Amino acid sequence: MTNAKEIKFTMDKTKHIALVAHDGKKKEMVEWCERNKEILKGHFLCGTGTTAKLISEKTGLPVKGYCSGPLGGDQQIGSRIVEGGIDFLIFLWDPLESQPHDPDVKALLRIAVVYDIPVANNLATADFLLASEYMNKEYDRTVENFNITIQERVKHFQ
Repeated sequence: MTNAKEIKFTMDKTKHIALVAHDGKKKEMVEWCERNKEILKGHFLCGTGTTAKLISEKTGLPVKGYCSGPLGGDQQIGSRIVEGGIDFLIFLWDPLESQPHDPDVKALLRIAVVYDIPVANNLATADFLLASEYMNKEYDRTVENFNITIQERVKHFQ
């Protein structure tokens, strides 16, 4: 275990992109993927159940599918973020529709912020991410070393 207060993660030139969309946004996600197919085909794509399946079927892009969001897919993607296996998240959530698995959604968004990965919650931001100069080169991001933080908190209470 490292004693550094921060841990550096390097995103490779080839990005690992998670694609998630609520039911009311799936059509938009598929259309966005189709419009950006040439860029996306050079990266590794994954997504929650139905979203991944629809993107793959409609665009021909290979997308690794996890479980449906309400059945644990959000947590699966969150765990991949923690492991360093996802570089950024495109999550088109529907602000006008309540979600029965809203705590899962909030947990996924929280873990994305904790691990400092870019998140797009709408198509405009997704377009900006794809147009970024960092899409085709390595990028270093720094994350707090939570093991050290926890050790320091424990010492404080002893």
